[in-house]
Amino acid sequence: MDTHIESVDAAVEATANGCVGHAPATPCQPITPVLVPATSGSEATLGRHLARRLVQIGVHDVFAVPGDFNLTLLDHLIAEPGLRLVGCCNELNAGYAADGYARARGVGACAVTFTVGGLSVLNAIAGAYSENLPLICIVGGPNSNDYGTNRILHHTIGLSDFSQELRCFQTVTCYQAVVNNLEDAHELIDTAISTALKESKPVYISISCNLPAIPHPTFSHEPVPFFLSPRLSNKLGLEAAVEATVEFLNKAVKPVIVGGPKIRVAKAGKAFVELADASGYAVAVMPSAKGLVPEHHPRFIGTYWGAISTAFCAEIVESADAYIFAGPIFNDYSSVGYSLLLKKEKAIIVQPDRVVVANGPTFGCILMKDFLQELAKRLKKNTTAYENYHRIFVPEGHPLECKPKEPLRVNVLFKHIQKMLSGESAVIAETGDSWFNCQKLKLPEGCGYEFQMQYGSIGWSVGATLGYAQGAKDKRVIACIGDGSFQVTAQDVSTMLRCGQNTIIFLINNGGYTIEVEIHDGPYNVIKNWNYTGLVEAIHNGEGKCWTAKVFCEEELKEAIETATGTKKDCLCFIEVIVHKDDTSKELLEWGSRVSAANSRPSNPQ
Repeated sequence: MDTHIESVDAAVEATANGCVGHAPATPCQPITPVLVPATSGSEATLGRHLARRLVQIGVHDVFAVPGDFNLTLLDHLIAEPGLRLVGCCNELNAGYAADGYARARGVGACAVTFTVGGLSVLNAIAGAYSENLPLICIVGGPNSNDYGTNRILHHTIGLSDFSQELRCFQTVTCYQAVVNNLEDAHELIDTAISTALKESKPVYISISCNLPAIPHPTFSHEPVPFFLSPRLSNKLGLEAAVEATVEFLNKAVKPVIVGGPKIRVAKAGKAFVELADASGYAVAVMPSAKGLVPEHHPRFIGTYWGAISTAFCAEIVESADAYIFAGPIFNDYSSVGYSLLLKKEKAIIVQPDRVVVANGPTFGCILMKDFLQELAKRLKKNTTAYENYHRIFVPEGHPLECKPKEPLRVNVLFKHIQKMLSGESAVIAETGDSWFNCQKLKLPEGCGYEFQMQYGSIGWSVGATLGYAQGAKDKRVIACIGDGSFQVTAQDVSTMLRCGQNTIIFLINNGGYTIEVEIHDGPYNVIKNWNYTGLVEAIHNGEGKCWTAKVFCEEELKEAIETATGTKKDCLCFIEVIVHKDDTSKELLEWGSRVSAANSRPSNPQ
């Protein structure tokens, strides 16, 4: 982790959608920069250089909250062709929105003010770090003349040491640049942005508030687009790893392959499918990798999640005599309280740059993509595990039919959400029971899917929905959010309306923190009920396109969905679904009891 602290030393009207700046020429595609040999003196500024860099890497929307330390910088961002400034209601949501945007576009950015803004956005940056998302966090910092003095500034904790914010960001970003000197600002900014792209992690850039508008010779030329040196596998190591793995797997009787969340950071999705096609193995996915592995694959058997796996999936995976896990993360949640029935001596663990073969050798400096592609060329085809699955598979049942006006059940809600999905939709699942219910959805080819399993911060989905919808305008987002999570970050429904988004939000109102109830119940898990549709209507306030409904039974749900996908398809649709407080998925009941047992282990376990 690198830290660099350097030594001291035109208005654009709001666009019709409420976001300021210039709309990209092609909203969902990176803009190829037009290179000119030189920039006029008045434009040769740090602010313009940063703005151009963001456009070049594919960022066309920056999620921001203004503050006095970043105002001049924001002027330069909104003046840049191809870049829009999306004003958010708070910094936390701006960070979550940048997270969602990075999931849709490959990289995201947010801009906040010093310390009060930086520490507010910190939680979202930590989440992006845990999920391996490249995110540029830009902070407007103190005047460069104030560094090294004994002055006490506002927006600080009252000390003349301004490094508190930086120190907080050091553990949740892969690079930090404090820009308070124009001489090396160019280098610091370019290094930070390129590091975010190479490491697929967030970076922190603090820019002194007096510097963005000052011309400097280092910015006199149009920034040359990045060419990041490609990472390469060690050829000898790659050959040795493939040879050891082929020997191991070709002796197996019923091997399987399981996709994990680090397939994204390894950019190995295509290579994973090539291996699945060539090997003939049964294909499963870890819960946090849902959406990264095509579920329409002919040998896809579902989600492997231990005791709460898709029906018959765990039996096939755990009874296999060899399994390849590509990019797994085994934590207490994904292992259902450390209860997976896997054996190390049967496993090939493929990480983005490392391969571990059972209890035997480990091979480093090997890219997952290269390894999977080479392995696909050498493995014998073996369909035994899938044939076993096919023999034991029994189609899942359907929810019981509802009686007329019967109170709505959650499984009935998700039966109808399933019917809404297509290649032109994307699902955002909030932390909570939506994790488990959305995990059971069968994703059509091209359907997006995102949730935050590693970090699991409640409220993430509101900002992430805003950012994802802004970055993937070719899809209609369907967000499933619990009432407790919504109360944390509800304000930025306002920003969705300003940006003209047509997301469908299902607000599942069951009166509390249901996921916490199943881990450990108590009165703290009951929340104050809100009039959620009334709140959204108040936020709407006659500006933008918005439609709300509150449903209590299946008949009302079907009518609401028909309206949302019909006459109100161009509106933000907010559907509050009233369900019983104890109406949870069976998977949450099982998972909650196992996680509770893991949490309550006595000290010094054997």
